[in-house]
Amino acid sequence: MNSPEIYDNRAKLEAIHQDIKRLMERSNQEYLDLMFANFKKDFINALTSYVKDDIESGLEKSMVDPCQMRKTCKSRFKEFLGNNAELIKCDNVSKESIDKKKDELSEIRKEAPFDNCEVCFKEVNSLFNKQLHLINSLQIYSSTEERPEISAIPEEVIVKQVLDPLANKQRLQILKSMASETKTFSNLSKLTGLRGGNLLFHIQKLLESDLILQRHERGDYMITEKGYNSLLMLAEFKKYMEN
Repeated sequence: MNSPEIYDNRAKLEAIHQDIKRLMERSNQEYLDLMFANFKKDFINALTSYVKDDIESGLEKSMVDPCQMRKTCKSRFKEFLGNNAELIKCDNVSKESIDKKKDELSEIRKEAPFDNCEVCFKEVNSLFNKQLHLINSLQIYSSTEERPEISAIPEEVIVKQVLDPLANKQRLQILKSMASETKTFSNLSKLTGLRGGNLLFHIQKLLESDLILQRHERGDYMITEKGYNSLLMLAEFKKYMEN
C-alpha cells in the first residue's frame, strides 16, 4: 500500500512537471515571437532598401538630361521619396500623413521653372503612387474615409475589373505569387509554364485591371493595393465556403 509520503511526493513531482511544461510553452512562444519580430524587421528593412534602389534607378533613367537643374531636382526628389520610404517601417500611417505628403509634392511642383519639368514629375508621381500602393498592401495605412456601398458598384465594373481578370488559373497563380514579393517575367514563366506571348497576354490582363503594376519598362512586376485586396476577398470567400 502506498504511504501518504509517496502520494505527497507524486503530487509535488506532478506540480513541478506542470511548472516546467508551462515554462517551456512560454519560452517557445517568446522565442517564436522574437523570431517573427526579427523576420518582420529584416523583411521591412529589405523592402525599404528595395524601394530606395527603385527611387535611384527610376530618377536616373527618366529625368530630363541634359538639364541645368537636374542635379538639384534629383536631390530634392530623392529626399522627398526617401522620407516616404521610411513610412514603410511604421506600424500605422495616418491619412493625415499621406495628405501632408501629397501637399508637399504639390508645393515642389509649383516651383518647377521649365515646361519639360513635367517629364520628371511624371516619374516622381509614378514612384510616389507605387509607394502608396505598397503602404496600402502592407495594411499599415488607416483611412477614416467611408467605404463605398457595394450595391452602388455597376455590375459591368465588377465583372470587367475583378471577376474576369481572376477567373483564370494562371492569372490567379501570378497574382498570388506577388503577394509577398515582386516577380520578373522569367520567374512568372517558370511558375506558370507559359512563355512569350501566352504569358504576356495574362500579365497584360492583370495590368489593365490595375491588379499588378510594372516598376519600369522590362522591370519587375508587383501587386497593387487592389490586387492584394482581391486576394484577401478570395481568402475570405474560401473560409466562408469551408464553414
